[in-house]
Amino acid sequence: MDTAVSSGTALALRSIEIMAGGDFDDFTEVVHPLATNRESVDEPPDARGQGPRAFHATALWLRAAYADLHWQIHDTVERGDLVVVHCTMSGRHAGPFVAYDANARIERVFPPTGRTFATTQTHWLRLRDGKVIEHWANRDDLGTAAQLGWIPPTPRYLLRSALATHRARRSSIGA
Repeated sequence: MDTAVSSGTALALRSIEIMAGGDFDDFTEVVHPLATNRESVDEPPDARGQGPRAFHATALWLRAAYADLHWQIHDTVERGDLVVVHCTMSGRHAGPFVAYDANARIERVFPPTGRTFATTQTHWLRLRDGKVIEHWANRDDLGTAAQLGWIPPTPRYLLRSALATHRARRSSIGA
């Protein structure tokens, strides 16, 4: 069996790896200046732009909520300028997870539960000029929410979430 990894697949895998621990310079090496993340519509305002800075903002947002963040790679497929990565994302809910609406306003905050999760995802990465130019994903967000205790919520967790959402909205107004 041939275990050699093409440069396109290696680049796609590196782009996922740096989400867990890469610094901004790592993102500039891997992400095209005009790169778009189609998933950014539900992410913080800083993640909604293009290029390395926006992708790095997504990573910082995930790291703020999840400790021990990791992606276990199961399969990759490369066809032309497109690489598909099937993986499992795992981590521990150690900080507030802030969800945003279409207008980049705080929609809801999920306070940390300390629970761990492991759910499957498929990431689609288009490459250009040796860098990631486009990303989109299919994720098991319902599975993640259930494992973290967000659904079904207890009355106590609903109250914690409402208070955390209120505090985050107030602090974002002053920012």
